[in-house]
Amino acid sequence: PPKRGQGKRGALQDMLPIHVRPPEANDRLLPGHWEGDLMKGKANRSAVGTLVCRRSLFAMMIKLDGSTAVDALEGFTRAFAQLPPEVRQTLTYDQGKEMALHRKLAENTGLKVYFCDPHSPWQRGINENTNGLLRQYLPKGTDLSVHSQAELDAMAWELNIRPRKTLGWRSAAEVFFDNVDLKNAGLIPTVALGV
Repeated sequence: PPKRGQGKRGALQDMLPIHVRPPEANDRLLPGHWEGDLMKGKANRSAVGTLVCRRSLFAMMIKLDGSTAVDALEGFTRAFAQLPPEVRQTLTYDQGKEMALHRKLAENTGLKVYFCDPHSPWQRGINENTNGLLRQYLPKGTDLSVHSQAELDAMAWELNIRPRKTLGWRSAAEVFFDNVDLKNAGLIPTVALGV
């Protein structure tokens, strides 16, 4: 018999496993391939969605109303709607129940959604590392709901303009914008533009 917590009752339906993800998503040479997650706040009552581009390390933070599948669908759909189709190729996610509506997310965005093996956060290592960096702005145990989307955008932008060793001391924003002209896509917070 399955051990407690290992039953199929809560399993996501129709998942594409990470092992069938296309080579271009694995090799990180092209933009458009993303990793995602939820960062939860105090007592798991608030959540912020996080997305990071595998190629450029460009991060996005998404204000969510909660941590349900509907909340994740609405938030991630809203975030990906800011991006042109050529940088909406794949999303790699864990098997959290907030992704129960992954087929609808794929339909809304044109992304293919791939799932990591259970208990394998290293398969989304870029996102896990980025979440650690974002915790500098949103410490564990704090209420994440107090931050507006504009505040989250400004926090992500601070990280996105930081020079990164893995990018040859270029910033994630430089690498991301080199690949696609997104400057008018609403991804640069107004505070960074001096507006």
